[in-house]
Amino acid sequence: MQRTVGIIMNGVTGRMGTNQHLARSIIAIREQGGVRLANGDTVMPDPILMGRNEEKLAALAKRFNVKRYTTDLDKVLADPANEIYFDAQLTQLRVPAVRKAIAAKKSIYCEKPTAETTADALALYHEAKAAGIKHGVVQDKLWLPGLRKLKYLVDTGFFGRIVSARMEFGYWVFDGFHQTAQRPSWNYRKEDGGGVFVDMLPHWRYVVDNILGPVKAISAVGAVTVPRRIDENGNEYASTAEDTAIATFELESGVFVHFTTSWQIRLRRDEIMGLQVDGTEGSAWVGLRDVFVQSEAATPKPVWNPDIPNPINFYESWTKMPDRDPYDNAFKIQWELFLKHHVDGSPFPWDLLEAAKGVQLAELGLESWKKRAWLDVPALS
Repeated sequence: MQRTVGIIMNGVTGRMGTNQHLARSIIAIREQGGVRLANGDTVMPDPILMGRNEEKLAALAKRFNVKRYTTDLDKVLADPANEIYFDAQLTQLRVPAVRKAIAAKKSIYCEKPTAETTADALALYHEAKAAGIKHGVVQDKLWLPGLRKLKYLVDTGFFGRIVSARMEFGYWVFDGFHQTAQRPSWNYRKEDGGGVFVDMLPHWRYVVDNILGPVKAISAVGAVTVPRRIDENGNEYASTAEDTAIATFELESGVFVHFTTSWQIRLRRDEIMGLQVDGTEGSAWVGLRDVFVQSEAATPKPVWNPDIPNPINFYESWTKMPDRDPYDNAFKIQWELFLKHHVDGSPFPWDLLEAAKGVQLAELGLESWKKRAWLDVPALS
């Protein structure tokens, strides 16, 4: 038996909404014949494209052969055929829209961050819980091939006792003066919800919490390294949001995890993301897709001598992990899990409380930068 589930997709005309959530997730799920449940039934998503620009919505609907689109949120929320509300709008617009959807008793699935403040993010969780609805947040990086391989290494005890971890993430984003910028201009305006802290620290919170262990404290600083940019309309504007964040997390285990996240860094590494985890029995370098490991037995023994050329090729003793499992799009995987959760109650632990934890870490990171101090990360309830 096939069950059709109406999904309100708000903010789908944006880059992430169009590419990852519509094209590579919902449309891909429809093309594969839906999501199969444990009892053999299938769930077929029926999207209605929602936004503020009817012309863009019509073009998107035509491109993907979607029959329904609208600019009237109240109308689609009133339709019982629409069971799920998804939000990929600008963060500033998210809270009131999600609040309306909660009041309409829709299941909630949201991009992160779910709010600009921890208080608002936590309030959405409590409201959803009180309404008795299902709710979740996008935490896509957990299903990236590289991080799935890292989780396997942690779960199987490859590292022994983990002693430290460090990550570099980002790439060079052009300012628009001579090359067109490859990220939206609002990302660099604090007044529009931009900034690396609110953009990326929620990601690093769920990655660390789910793979390496709970975060206990944070120390962070940021910077606006490019003060002026050109927007999509060719107008010059001031960068009011930080494009670089450097943060250190202390985990409850005592391990320190260091992150450098920057949209102004030229890459000399294998991938856009590079995370190295070191342990007493082995280490791993983790990219978005590939993982290289080095066991204790294969670890070279360098001796410091700057007076001669280094005799060791430090790359040779690392081994690339094989791709032993099929790797689907990370956003699509989580969409399938949420659709199952909505229909048959399958487990989905990535709820609005987990979303609030991400907002909390970003907020504490900004406060740490302002105070130039370590801050504890209290438990949320």
